[in-house]
Amino acid sequence: MGALPVFRWRLAPDGYATRRQLRARGLRPGGQQVAAQLERPRRRREPLVAYLYRIDAAKPVRPMTPAKRAALDKANAARRRCPECGRDAGYVIPVSLGMCVSCAFPDSSAA
Repeated sequence: MGALPVFRWRLAPDGYATRRQLRARGLRPGGQQVAAQLERPRRRREPLVAYLYRIDAAKPVRPMTPAKRAALDKANAARRRCPECGRDAGYVIPVSLGMCVSCAFPDSSAA
């Protein structure tokens, strides 16, 4: 990244924002490089680092198209369907289990 300006926690000048802050404003980095870095010191560990982008160079978030919405709905529905029993679990199936809780623990009363 080279020689990025580094600011202490909560001391970044106006005009910079993190990805999450840009998103809250309806913006995205839009291909720009990281403009600065924010460091929060921690005891006995490396500091937490947040990357900052210039707000004036950010672009608006692309609008959600009907096709994108349909693809997201389909993907989220697949994450909720149990591969064992084939039912919609009503929640996202945990990757650690690979199946709904009812199938993973049939003796429990988690149904």
